[in-house]
Amino acid sequence: MAVGRDGTSAAVRIEGLWKRFGEQVAVAGIDLEIPSGRFIGLVGPNGAGKTTTLSMVTGLLRPDSGRVEIAGHDVWRDPAAVKSRIGVLPEGLRLFERLSGRELLTYTGQLRGLPGEQVDRRATQLLDVLGLAGAQHKLVVDYSTGMRKKIGLAAALLHNPEVLFLDEPFEGVDPVSAQSIRKVLQQYTASGATVVFSSHVMELVESLCSWVAVLAGGRIRAQGTLEEVRGEAATLQDAFLELVGAQGQAAGENLDWLGGGVR
Repeated sequence: MAVGRDGTSAAVRIEGLWKRFGEQVAVAGIDLEIPSGRFIGLVGPNGAGKTTTLSMVTGLLRPDSGRVEIAGHDVWRDPAAVKSRIGVLPEGLRLFERLSGRELLTYTGQLRGLPGEQVDRRATQLLDVLGLAGAQHKLVVDYSTGMRKKIGLAAALLHNPEVLFLDEPFEGVDPVSAQSIRKVLQQYTASGATVVFSSHVMELVESLCSWVAVLAGGRIRAQGTLEEVRGEAATLQDAFLELVGAQGQAAGENLDWLGGGVR
């Protein structure tokens, strides 16, 4: 495990990360050290570069320049060692839809090289805890959005990774499914593992995370514990709006025609 500047262990270390798409700079030289054993929030407005950053950090997208280490291993120089230590639930997750939920977990376990008995035991436990036991023999193509998120999370957790990366894991998920996901993630971090998840919902981040990084315009605007990033602001939402320069925008001041039935 790498060690951060403050002497604590760093689950993820990012140095000078850049990514351009044509003339568009999506990520502009990010430096970030994510502490281990925490629930980490990567927050920012839409288009801030969250998904691009997570894609590069997890080896799904090659950066133009920069370096990423996870658990002390370079993502691009030692990809096998990194992939064995991480779980990923990307946005717009593609699953093998013609497999049942249990078959998907069995297949994932085989790809990870886990013993068959261990896969069966872990799959049974994950399906039960996530409320999917009754749908385990149903094809994934027939799963709802919430069920897809939960089976994707189960697949990402099956090999017990050190660091779990989640891109908007609660997007489009009903309250019951969201609560199941929260409980599993809180138990996971309580064991000493690290969760890094992206979101633009500040209330959700504030209720779950102990450490936050604010991303806007492809740059890190603030990072640290929830209390450090929130500062003197009443809520993380207030601090976030100030950090990204949105606090002074007066929504609707030019829409005096809207409402009241006036045409």
